[in-house]
Amino acid sequence: MKKLLAYPLSALYYFSFGSVLVIFHGLQWLSFYGLGYTAHKFTLDFLNYLILRCLNLLGTRIVFDLMEELPVKQSIIFVVNHQSTYDIPPIIWYLRKFHPKFISKKELGKGIPSVSFNLRHGGSVLIDRKKPKLALNQIKAFGKRLYKKNHSAVIFPEGTRSKNGVPKKFQKSGLLSLFETMPEAVVVPISVGNSWKFGSNNYFPMPLGVKLHLTVHRPQQIDHENTLDFIERLEKEIHQEVAKKQLN
Repeated sequence: MKKLLAYPLSALYYFSFGSVLVIFHGLQWLSFYGLGYTAHKFTLDFLNYLILRCLNLLGTRIVFDLMEELPVKQSIIFVVNHQSTYDIPPIIWYLRKFHPKFISKKELGKGIPSVSFNLRHGGSVLIDRKKPKLALNQIKAFGKRLYKKNHSAVIFPEGTRSKNGVPKKFQKSGLLSLFETMPEAVVVPISVGNSWKFGSNNYFPMPLGVKLHLTVHRPQQIDHENTLDFIERLEKEIHQEVAKKQLN
């Protein structure tokens, strides 16, 4: 019965999700060009709230655990394991007061209503993974810009998504660039669980009743004396928490 229900509910989900993206593409354009950053950010935040409500149509439960209050008006580097595009809406919505901006591949900068517009105009950075030197320079410039504005960076150091939920080895270069250009920022690991399940059937039908679980860990100061060891500790902390979520 659950599998049969997945087909009509998936169709309803995609109709609702697609409609939201198209409508908010226009609203983002109007707010960005007509009213500026604050209005655009409000529009973007509400867009991601509605995306989460669309997921609720599939019986998705969204659990967002915050281990400790995070510092406001200070740049934060959010270090996140990556399982699917559905990692992103809860981060934008629940962490909206920290102005999260993303490091994303350049291919996402066009062709996707709402998403591409925000990546191009909302303060994120689009990198070419085939040009690593250029990408690192872009990340450094991105970090400097965020640091001046007290905005926050979101980085997925695995580089690509984990299709089975098991985290991949962290790539260190992007993190090192952010540590260099945002030296006083705090680092906050985020572990994402079960997001990979949305793609288990190639995104159709969508699975029903997924528990999308994000845990925001305690903030940490950058260990500039032992940055490689520090990254390994972050990786271990995230991997251990994700392993727990896999059992739920």
